[in-house]
Amino acid sequence: MKFKRQLQAEETVNLTPLIDVVFLLLIFFMVSTTFTKETYLTIDLPEADGTVTEQHDQKPLEIIISTSGDYILNSNALINNSLKTLKAALRKESQGDTSKALIITADANTPHQAVVRAMDAAGQIGFINLSITTKNLTEKN
Repeated sequence: MKFKRQLQAEETVNLTPLIDVVFLLLIFFMVSTTFTKETYLTIDLPEADGTVTEQHDQKPLEIIISTSGDYILNSNALINNSLKTLKAALRKESQGDTSKALIITADANTPHQAVVRAMDAAGQIGFINLSITTKNLTEKN
C-alpha cells in the first residue's frame, strides 16, 4: 500500500499579537508620560556697593517683626497682627507723610507672610521709600 506523504507546512511565528502588544505599550507610555515645559527667566540684577546714605533728615519709621509674627512700630507693640491694625498704626505714626523712609526689620525665622503683610500695608498707604534691613555675612551673632 502506498501512503501519500503529507506536506509539512512551514512553521512561522505569528507576529500579529506581538504588534498589538507593542501598540498597546506605545499608547500606554504616551498617555502616562507628562510633558512639562520648564521655563527659566534670565535677569540682570543691579549692583550695589553696600554703602548707606541718609536721604532724609527726618527719623524713619521702623517696623520690627518678631519670630512669631508680632509687629513693633517705632518701639510700640501693636495689639494684633492684622493688616488693618498695621495700616492704622502706620497712618498714625507717619501723620500722613508717606515720603518718610520705612524700614522693615524681620528676624531670620519670621514667617514670610508677616513680612509680606507689612510690605502690603506700606504699599496700600502709599509709602515709596521702603527698605528691608539685612546684615553682612561677616557679622557674627
